[in-house]
Amino acid sequence: MALRSRISGTGSCVPRKVVTNQDLERIVDTSDSWISSRTGIKERRVSVGETTVVMAVKAARNALKSADISAKEIDLVVVGTVTPEMIFPSTACLVQSQLGIKSGAAAFDVSAACSGFLYALDAADKYIKAGAAKKALVIGVDQFSRIIDWKDRSTCVLFGDGAGAVVLSAGEGERGVLSSVIHSDGRHWEMLYAPGSIQPSHFEEKAANDYYVKMNGNETFKLAVRTMGKAITDIIEDAGLATEDIALLIPHQANIRIINATKERLKLPDDRVFTNIEKYGNTSAGSIPLALDEAVRAGRVKDGDIVVFVSFGGGLTWGATVVRW
Repeated sequence: MALRSRISGTGSCVPRKVVTNQDLERIVDTSDSWISSRTGIKERRVSVGETTVVMAVKAARNALKSADISAKEIDLVVVGTVTPEMIFPSTACLVQSQLGIKSGAAAFDVSAACSGFLYALDAADKYIKAGAAKKALVIGVDQFSRIIDWKDRSTCVLFGDGAGAVVLSAGEGERGVLSSVIHSDGRHWEMLYAPGSIQPSHFEEKAANDYYVKMNGNETFKLAVRTMGKAITDIIEDAGLATEDIALLIPHQANIRIINATKERLKLPDDRVFTNIEKYGNTSAGSIPLALDEAVRAGRVKDGDIVVFVSFGGGLTWGATVVRW
């Protein structure tokens, strides 16, 4: 019987500080009604001392507890993030150290922006199916408050900080990851990017705002809807299923209009789509695993359910995964 990777535990972590739309009204030219109607976001969490590693470790501990296993049983750690604690070592190595995961376990980061978790999940799934790992810890985490210009009303209203994690366990049978795809198109990188602290080759001083996230919102919206819809169709077909079989779609929580357009494209009713964007905004790689953990704890995911994840992010990157719970 085919070896599959099952999600045997979920966990999440969000910072304590809540920043509401009304809070943002006091620092940029915007309004609660505009943000809510355009994005679906009412508030987001912002880190105060809760770094990328702090959030990742807390989410991972919760996932390990949910799976009822020890960190010492983990033999692979994959972290999706574009806001690592350091340039190196990887966030995954720091998580490995803090959790006491055994020496010799593989640990690495994946950089795919908002698609980071699904890229990490795809990599871990393939390790398990190849027999190279038995239990993997997969984390999506980002601290976008570090790379947002809080004077730019087009981006600061969208993002928040957060982390989510899952434990993947090797097993036989019908349950587990049924199909997964990841894609990219680097030709469109300028639609969504963050230059960071990298200096140009001639070492000219960069303006302060060159550090922050830049986005072409309209074009990103169009591509997100088109690519995410096709990715879902592809994996459902590959798994021998139909869209009617989807018990729950957990999309990347970027914008409620993107989520609604994707839902309508697939003809899915509201009760088959999970959203928490109103509470957290776009937490980038943390988005899907955070939403999954909330859905599981709310009883929205049951044994045998077909659950689909889909994402879109800077790169441009996108991906989708279908799981039988």
